[in-house]
Amino acid sequence: MENVLQGLEPTRVWHYFAKICTIPHPSKKEEKMVKYLLEFGKKLNLETITDEVGNVVIRKQATSGYENKPWVALQSHIDMVCEKTADSNHNFDTDPIVPRIDGEWVKATNTTLGADDGIGVATQLALLEASDIEHGPIECLFTVDEETGLTGAFALKPEMLKSRILINLDSEDEGEIFIGCAGGRDTTGTRKFSFEPAPSGTKALEITVSGLKGGHSGDDIQKGLGNANKILGRALWEIANKTNMSLATIDGGNLRNAIARDAVATILVPTEKEAEIIDYIEKFNNTVALELKVTDSGVKVAIKPAAIPTQVIDNKTTSDLFNLIYAMPHGVIAWAQDIEGFVETSTNLASIKISNNTIIVATSQRSSVESAKENINNMAAAVFRLAGFEYTQGDGYPGWTPNPKSAILDITVQQFEKQFGSKPVVRAIHAGLECGLFSEKIPGMDMVSFGPTLRGVHSPDEKLLIPTVSRFYQLVIDVLQNV
Repeated sequence: MENVLQGLEPTRVWHYFAKICTIPHPSKKEEKMVKYLLEFGKKLNLETITDEVGNVVIRKQATSGYENKPWVALQSHIDMVCEKTADSNHNFDTDPIVPRIDGEWVKATNTTLGADDGIGVATQLALLEASDIEHGPIECLFTVDEETGLTGAFALKPEMLKSRILINLDSEDEGEIFIGCAGGRDTTGTRKFSFEPAPSGTKALEITVSGLKGGHSGDDIQKGLGNANKILGRALWEIANKTNMSLATIDGGNLRNAIARDAVATILVPTEKEAEIIDYIEKFNNTVALELKVTDSGVKVAIKPAAIPTQVIDNKTTSDLFNLIYAMPHGVIAWAQDIEGFVETSTNLASIKISNNTIIVATSQRSSVESAKENINNMAAAVFRLAGFEYTQGDGYPGWTPNPKSAILDITVQQFEKQFGSKPVVRAIHAGLECGLFSEKIPGMDMVSFGPTLRGVHSPDEKLLIPTVSRFYQLVIDVLQNV
């Protein structure tokens, strides 16, 4: 595969990012990446260790004159969110990511790019390999399964790190330094159902919601983006109020930490109502397009004839499901009272799936206030209960409490000002970062998080702003040299 990134600066960072694109590394399937990292460390004769879940630490001693500096950990996660366009045949388990350059941006072809957090990993590898950069002793921590469960961070043993200073390389906005993050927890509802014979005298119709941007369910939740599950659920609820209808299939969204981009359902309506329902959806498409004309203007709700199925989901489950989808909250629930423009609490209606005569509805809640997180968890649980669904709640993960007096923060701000000639924005993020777990496992760990500019993460629109990568790399180097 042609390396279209060759020639970009800094050369070694882009070299390793291109290499990472060739190695499949979906969440929970990072074995090939782990193997590559272990071989990388061994090839450079660096101390390299791994644990039972696949986390890897590679240590590099200080360069001459920097031996008295403290150990500093650089940390990234090696898994990626696997989202693709509806017409893509990409297999994330086997196929390489195909990057391309579009102006000042690097994008992928019909898939997520994996710069979240492949660019952080590439930066670590470039620093480990470099022989012309002065620094104190560093250890690079590569964690697994950040995107679907923070498995690596949960399993990390404190003794695996020598450092008590950590720089997380998993942020997405140049000019911003993060010192805190939200905690999160999933609430999943399930309900078994029975199939019934498809009623006679009906027509089958397929309704699709497409063209939405999608995005990160934490960092993008305040942007007013459309959620395909909510849009489809609204249409189905209104159709059910217009006529007798049956539901044959439904499928919407994919990942718990991504805002649903696509959703589809097959329904049966009385033959004499077919034209009315088609007309309704055409008008509904215009309604949704008007509502999202600023934030998600590509939205499309379409309807077309479908093959008549032999069976449908029982009426009671169908009715309860439609009420559930319509009633389930999605989006910003509360804004922080002490930080202007910062989301405190949110929830995401992530996916709706059918498997083995069971409907599975996945939701994800976040908050920087623990009691508020519990409250929105319980709100989702209450909606499931009202709709006759059983529900389970994950263990969740803690937030990272900001420390404005952090020593590594002061150094990072100073070096940023020297490089850019302006002050960075210091803030917390509504997304989850592994730093919350690190702070819980290693009390007193002094941490910051920063990165180059990415947009559209967790969607096929993900893109990485090329000029910010060299500045990001230089900032990491400057901070290491001034610890």
